[in-house]
Amino acid sequence: MNYVARFPVGVVSHCKLDDAVTEVDKINVRMAATEKNVNLGLPDLSGLSEAEALQVMAVMQRAKDFEEVEGTKHMRQPMEGQLHKYTNAFKGWQFRWFVLDPESGMLEYFEKEEQKKQRPRGYVQLAASVISPSDEDSQTFTVNAANGELYRLRASDAKERQHWVDKLRSTAEYHTANMVNSSPSQKPDVRSLSINLSPNEASNIPVRPRKSPSVRGDHEGGPPTKAVAGRSHSKAPAAHPHTLDPFREVKEYIIEAEDYSESLNDKLNHLPSSGETVTGLDPDILLIKATSNATLTCLSQCLKMLQQRQGASVKPVPNSTAINWGDPNTQPINDHVAAPKATSSGGVPSPTGSFSSATSLPFTLPDQVQDGPINHDEEVEDSASYRDTDLGNEVEEHKSVILHLLSQLKLGMDLTKVVLPTFILERRSLLEMFADCMAHPDFFLKIADLPDPESRMLAVLEWYLTSFHAARQGSVAKKPYNPIIGETFHCSWRLQENNNKSSQSKDTSGSPDQINQTNDKNDGSCSKPAQLTFCAEQVSHHPPVSAFYFECPEKQMCMNASIYTKSRFMGMSIGVQMVGKICLKLLQHDEEYVFMMPSAYARSILTVPWAEMGDKITINCQKTNFVANVTFHTKPFYGGKLHRVSAEVKNNNLGTVACKVQGEWNNNLEFSYENGETKIIDVNNLNIIRKRVRPQDKQGDYESRKLWQHVTNALRVGDVNTATEHKHFLEERQREGERHRKETDTKFPTKYFHRIGDIWTYNNMLDLGSRENGLLQEVLITTVCDQERMDCFRKFS
Repeated sequence: MNYVARFPVGVVSHCKLDDAVTEVDKINVRMAATEKNVNLGLPDLSGLSEAEALQVMAVMQRAKDFEEVEGTKHMRQPMEGQLHKYTNAFKGWQFRWFVLDPESGMLEYFEKEEQKKQRPRGYVQLAASVISPSDEDSQTFTVNAANGELYRLRASDAKERQHWVDKLRSTAEYHTANMVNSSPSQKPDVRSLSINLSPNEASNIPVRPRKSPSVRGDHEGGPPTKAVAGRSHSKAPAAHPHTLDPFREVKEYIIEAEDYSESLNDKLNHLPSSGETVTGLDPDILLIKATSNATLTCLSQCLKMLQQRQGASVKPVPNSTAINWGDPNTQPINDHVAAPKATSSGGVPSPTGSFSSATSLPFTLPDQVQDGPINHDEEVEDSASYRDTDLGNEVEEHKSVILHLLSQLKLGMDLTKVVLPTFILERRSLLEMFADCMAHPDFFLKIADLPDPESRMLAVLEWYLTSFHAARQGSVAKKPYNPIIGETFHCSWRLQENNNKSSQSKDTSGSPDQINQTNDKNDGSCSKPAQLTFCAEQVSHHPPVSAFYFECPEKQMCMNASIYTKSRFMGMSIGVQMVGKICLKLLQHDEEYVFMMPSAYARSILTVPWAEMGDKITINCQKTNFVANVTFHTKPFYGGKLHRVSAEVKNNNLGTVACKVQGEWNNNLEFSYENGETKIIDVNNLNIIRKRVRPQDKQGDYESRKLWQHVTNALRVGDVNTATEHKHFLEERQREGERHRKETDTKFPTKYFHRIGDIWTYNNMLDLGSRENGLLQEVLITTVCDQERMDCFRKFS
């Protein structure tokens, strides 16, 4: 009696056949194997006994396995080298030094090879990544990571590109397989999928019986393509929208596809190996088999990863909470993180404005808004300086929101694509935070008065190191508002004449107490009356670029900068990199000092976040050949001090060190000079000179304080829900502007800055001897800019 027992996937468990049929099958198998061996370059085994042939095949299999292991070892060796990288920030190709670590699956890059022991400028996890050679040329290829990061790279030639592509693919496949295999789910056939389905669901999965090997010969005479094509008329699995398992339909489709693939492979395997128009070894036939198998493998891996991600859920989150992913320009209006309302209760309206909903705000695009000319005479001194409040209770109250957010993030993920909870926000914009760094304008303005290059470089360093403590008030790490494109901020500082210059001297004779008293005596005065003005504008949204400009015509000095903020998720920390250069010009001395801002880190984001800075910064003056090297030290895991900073000033003309600095940027700084003198500055005893800002009723609609006023008022009283509502309204208005410009194929008309290469430059920069009628010039230029912006808007509206 002949019978065949089947599992649901059609795998033959065992069969009992007549001896004659069995012998015929063995002969046919041996003949087919011999033909395949000849065609594939393998030795002819027809003259060997079955046992000898099996031994030879076993040896060859071991050799093949050994070659694969050796090949894997070779492909998993670390690799590094120089590649061109296309940078979106600058819209061009730049050399970067790339390092591939196959063990961790990370691809990192640095600006130069010498910097590879420092923190990388960027990195991407290769697990589930797609590495694709470009068809544009023989050198370009792309790395498309699972988190949405896209690296467009270019090698020196085709050979180097292939080498990188092979290594990257090998690493990506290895870590993808590890990620998939770590899931408890098995291969998605009916046996494993039925475990996850209810009995009723499993019984509805269509299982198609296939022919047993004993009757497959019936199809050899006819065209196999016809038999396969006939199967395509079967119905796809029925949809059940109310099923509890979100992957049920996917599982059913994969089973259906596996069924088709098995049947197709059966037909192709029984094609003759030679002598026909289409043979089983035809390149197109082999390509069909390889493509179908690879597609099913990829789909199975994707399903496992989705199941893994679903199973990694944390404790429940309030129904009102959702995470906003991807491009903020394309998100629906209700996708945001809304924390539970903090203070509104009993139907009491929130004291955050004259309206109850953000939808009652006028909906205007930034291109439509005319901010009038800035009259600094209307400014008044800030009533109080900004200071962070405690986050401890808020973190505990909204911990479920934070845990849910963290469960969705991946290491190294760019946080500019994530809308963070509102309760972690500061009550000021990033543009205003840059202005708050100028808390000691007397330190800044005295630079131009000093007689020699060494003194000026030392003064630049002194001002630089004392500027950060004022911008980062308090020990709690909070995030300023992300500026809306077109947002501006203006302020100024006025310093009165003072003939007593003791606070500017570096004379350190006397006791340490006398030194501290002498150097802490900064009262907002300088050698003659002066006004320092500040203008900032958000000039780009993708990438987020903020441009700002300081100017003092009385001192003939100005400072221009454009900063691109880049946030990264680093496990239990968040890192913010400030990409961009700052240029300080002393027009009377024809000197330029170029430097950067250090990176900032928010640590312990699950408990009470605290902030620190860490980076290596160079302040360089090309004309005088003086260089200051500054290192902001991060706290080690065990021991060590917080907020440490060290610096030294070098005279490259003589090869000497003019000054060394040790201390904490938010506490004491000790300056040791070449002649043996020392000076100690306690930044906490320095008088913070408050900036002057125009009242809100005199500000334009897109000036920071007026733009964010309702969010600020809501946060001040602890009404997180209302703050979230108004914040989301501003973000949606920004998206509407982006869509409008995309439809009309126009660029955003910046108001105060224009782009030169990779740098945004102030339109009316100070020149030597200019600003005789500074306010009149600013009024005229602002009026012209407003008219151009309105003409641009009317043209496309």
